[in-house]
Amino acid sequence: MGRFQERIESRQDIILGKPVIKGTRIPVSLILRKLGEGSSIEDILDGYSKLTIEDIHAALLYGSENS
Repeated sequence: MGRFQERIESRQDIILGKPVIKGTRIPVSLILRKLGEGSSIEDILDGYSKLTIEDIHAALLYGSENS
């Protein structure tokens, strides 16, 4: 298991069980897609005030371990 568990959760009652950043409804897939499309970490942090840089790092770790 990776080190992302304390920041990412999957619950059936939140976005049908998709992995999200804990305490938000922001899917990990959205963060990864935005980074893949060329958004910077700063762009994402500016657009989603509930996110932290640690959340984005956790999303990247999740993506790398679940690809």
